[in-house]
This record gives sequence, C-alpha cells and structure tokens, in this order.
Amino acid sequence: MIRACVIGLGGRGFGLLKGVLLKNPDIEVVAVCDLYEDRLARGVDKVKECGGDAKGYTDYKEALNTAGLDAAFVFSDWSTHAEIAIHAMRKGIAVASEVGCEYSLENCHQLVRVQEETGTPYMFMENCCWNRDELLATAMARKNMFGTIVHCAGAYGHDLRNEVAYGHVNRHYRFDNYLNRCCENYPTHELGPIAKLLDINRGNRILTVSSFATKAVGLEEYIKTREDATEEMKNARFKQGDIVTTVLTCAGGETILLRLDTTLPRSYSREFTVRGTKGLYMQETNSVFLDGEKENWSPADYYKENLNNAKKYEEEFLPAIWKEVTPEVLAAGHGGMDWFAYKAFVDALKNGTPMPIDVYDGATWQAVSVLSEISIKAGGAPQEMPDFTNGRWFKRPRLDVCEM
Repeated sequence: MIRACVIGLGGRGFGLLKGVLLKNPDIEVVAVCDLYEDRLARGVDKVKECGGDAKGYTDYKEALNTAGLDAAFVFSDWSTHAEIAIHAMRKGIAVASEVGCEYSLENCHQLVRVQEETGTPYMFMENCCWNRDELLATAMARKNMFGTIVHCAGAYGHDLRNEVAYGHVNRHYRFDNYLNRCCENYPTHELGPIAKLLDINRGNRILTVSSFATKAVGLEEYIKTREDATEEMKNARFKQGDIVTTVLTCAGGETILLRLDTTLPRSYSREFTVRGTKGLYMQETNSVFLDGEKENWSPADYYKENLNNAKKYEEEFLPAIWKEVTPEVLAAGHGGMDWFAYKAFVDALKNGTPMPIDVYDGATWQAVSVLSEISIKAGGAPQEMPDFTNGRWFKRPRLDVCEM
C-alpha cells in the first residue's frame, strides 16, 4: 500500500482524488493539503466518505512531514510544482507532478539535480501520453507503418476564456499567467505524446525552440460581453497572445509544430499529427493515409471518405490496455487517460522500475514554456534547449508508456 499526500484540491486535484486515487486499491491517502479551507475540508470529507482517514494541512511542508509517506501527488498551481516536488524528493518521498509549465530554466535544472542526487522517483503526469489516438499512432509508427518520421504537430486548442477571465473570482491561477506572460504556457498535452513517439531524451533530443505570438484581444473582447465582469476584469490588459505558434527542431532531423489556442471561440482539439515517408496519421479526422492510396484534391471530400478510418487499424495495432479497457476506467477521468497514467506511476513505484515519464522529460517539456517566452520577446529567434540528460540522451533506451 502506498501512503500518499495530495497537495492541491482545486478542480483538477479534487477530481483526481475522487475519480482516480481513492479508487486505486494500492493507494492510501493519509494527508491532503490546500491553501483554501473550504477545499481542504471537502478533500478531508471525500477521503472519509471513501473509508479513509486523512489529516488536512494548509502548509505543504507540514503535510510532507506526515510519518511514513511514500508518495506526494502535486496538483497545485503551476508556479509551485517544482518547489513542492524538490522539497518532497529531498525527503525521499516519490513525486507524481501534474502537468503545467515552468517559469525559469533554473527550476528545470534544479528538478533534475535533486532527483539525481536523491534518487527519489519522479514522474511527470502527462495523461495524454495514454490517450487512445496517440497510442494507436505511436504503435503504428513503431511498426514502421508511416516510414521514417520527419514531422509531428499538435495543439492545445481549448476555449478557456471563461476559466481565465473569471480566474480571480474562482481562485484559478490562469488569470495571472495570461495577464503577465506571453508564451507557450501549456505545451505538454500535445508535446508529450510527440516526444515519446520521437524518442526525445532517449536517442533523440530537442535542439531549439522558436515561438511567435499574435496580439492579445480575445479575452478583452470576451470580458466586454459579460454583464457580471468585475472592474479588475474590465481593466485587465492581458499579455498572452491569442495564438502562439512554436517550432521545435530535433537532433534526429525532425521538426515539431505546436500551437496554443485558448482565448478565441473554438471546439476542443489537440490536432495530433504524424508525418512520415510512408504515410500520416491525423487526429482531427482520426484518419490514416498511406503511400499509394487514393489522393483526393478536395479536403472536404477526403475528410468525408476517410473520417475515422484509423479504426480499421485498431485490431492489429491498438495497445492491449485500450483493447481491454473497462467502463470503470473510462469513467475515471478524461476518458481513461488519468487512470492509466496514475496506475503507471503506482506500478513503477511498487516494482522499482523506471518512471515512464521521468524527470528529464518533465524538465524538457516544461522548459518549452520558458524558451518560448524568451523567443517571442526576441522576435521568434531560436533558443537552445538545454540537454538535461547531460549527454546521456543518445544512449538511453526507448521507453514507451505501455507495451506496444
């Protein structure tokens, strides 16, 4: 049994506590922590409702002093992830750190240094690495269905205007981020699966980051339409560009295109795309196009004819975890991705095996935010990605998040 502390009980944290952690028979939540008393009380009550007994804290350092802790689940705001993870690792407490971005390269370097010095397990919890579409495409790539991969693309396309604009009203950290920064502030949902497919930090690595941002008008125009907007909202002048486009170059010769698109009207999509010498996968239509197949001059006709044709490849290529998925797993959070990610952390911790998304991945993927901010200020000039593995990337073996 893994004795765990949960730090951060906002929407994401409480959802994971309720939907994933308290349903995993290998996890015993013995401490919960949040700055806000109402969220803390809700967390304590939920653990009790599920038959457990967790003490509540408003100070994460006190929470991490709980006797016999094996793991800390870090669900707090982005700016605190590294600080809390470092403190936990120095105490020998394994860390599962939720997704987000970083604010300095020093934070990324320190994460790596402390993990290497202490040997404490650390996992960056990018749930999209376990999504059905991304795993199907990765499995097909592993079987050379797309030939030599030359380019991948992805996006975080999600209309967050309400969440961001009402951030201070709802105690959400995104408001301050959009007010004060302009960068690729949420790269890992799309970058994570791409990095795993391209063996980043395991035979390949990201060399440079170049970013470009549009003007920032989406949030301000949205706020003008809200009758209940506060004076703070009305007076806010956001720095975050409505769309940020980022290009990464890789040691293997591949390029990666990322787009952050969260403050204009749209439907959700990660736009995951894989391009190779023998074919492509496109998440927007869940379609596969292989060399020699019928070329269609009309995109609309192509989409109509090939929508969801990737399903015909599932029997041969879809990983077993998705073929055997249960209704309970699908209901656990984000269509099953959350369950798979946290089960992987627990399994690695119990078995003493490498974390499928380790500290080098967490540092590299989050550093994209830092470098994109610098690049945007420099007119899109390429910024060099540090080698957080210190030269070990070219000999570290491939590690997929599940059996392909």
